Amino acid sequence: MKIIIAHNYYQQSGGEDAVVEQEKALLESKGHQVRLLAASNDAIGNIRSRAKAALGTIYSRGSRVQVEKEIKSFHPEIVHIHNCFPLLSPSVYYACKAAGVPVVQTLHNFRLICPNALLFRDGKPCELCIGKKIPWPAIVHACYRESRAGSAAVASMLAVHGLIGTWNSAVNAYIALTSFSREKLIAGGLPADRLLVKPNFLYPDPGPGRSAQDFALIVGRLAPEKGIATLLSAWARLKPNRKLKIVGDGPLQSAVRAVVRNSQIELLGRQTKEAVLNVMESASFLVFPSECYEGFPRVIVESFAKGLPVVASRLGSMAELIDHGRTGLLFQPGDPQALADAVEWMFTHPVQLEQMSQAARCEFEAKYTADRNYEQLMEIYRSASNA
Repeated sequence: MKIIIAHNYYQQSGGEDAVVEQEKALLESKGHQVRLLAASNDAIGNIRSRAKAALGTIYSRGSRVQVEKEIKSFHPEIVHIHNCFPLLSPSVYYACKAAGVPVVQTLHNFRLICPNALLFRDGKPCELCIGKKIPWPAIVHACYRESRAGSAAVASMLAVHGLIGTWNSAVNAYIALTSFSREKLIAGGLPADRLLVKPNFLYPDPGPGRSAQDFALIVGRLAPEKGIATLLSAWARLKPNRKLKIVGDGPLQSAVRAVVRNSQIELLGRQTKEAVLNVMESASFLVFPSECYEGFPRVIVESFAKGLPVVASRLGSMAELIDHGRTGLLFQPGDPQALADAVEWMFTHPVQLEQMSQAARCEFEAKYTADRNYEQLMEIYRSASNA
């Protein structure tokens, strides 16, 4: 099969970008011909280029022409789009539709129903724009990068394409990463009969292997929505010998660094994927205190692959991915005492922790391997072709 994968890369590479690379590698390993059509937000620099990107968010003629050329030269059977915001724009759907090529769209976040893509505002989940034909609350609250102008540009894109029926007529199949996300997207107006659930995966499988050294681990962006303040407050309530290693960087890095000077917390900074997996081999468990719904936290799948149980917020996708008491523990989001209690339990129940470790690896083998994911992806491609 010939497949075009289209993706607008982010300025700061994250899980979405990694999924694109892994899915491309997986498809090629199965004998498919894959062409990557990429745009990058690095191209958005000065005021002029930002203004051009804002205007093109609704419909980029240049991106449509680019996709038309790729289709004519490559003759794909499927175009699989991961992220078309902001440079590619929904115009790429119409290039595919005009050429009669089915479109599959993976929804890594909530962009099509929420201008800031997170359903998160002022430190807590926000659903004010769900179901609104014009997501005006996002403009009022400057939800996109704290800019009313930027929020208006994204809101306009959503309103225009909702009005002309793009989401219902120009995409053959959508991929939601969890059932939770699917329900929110349907509530936001996306067609239920085209919204299929397929989780992310890990390729290649790093294999199980642990030599626990009695410390907890957190991996991710150090940002307010990730529950970093709750994490630090929880650790202040624990015994002094409870160790935590933090992998990642972000806007709260300075605040975290100020705390770790006189505590059992170690800040490792941003690490390579290989280094993260190595740290996981030595950790007792992962902590994931996010206070937003999340799309599909890749680090949870990595943890399961290594046999690492997870302590996470009972919220959104985390509550769906983690089986409380079997593959980890769930706690009330934003509650530092609840997190501290869960962490303390993990440190003081080694037998149950080992059972959770084995269950986490079994969960990975059952749901998140490359082979399992490939089967699901091929079924979605067939569904899109027959739509």
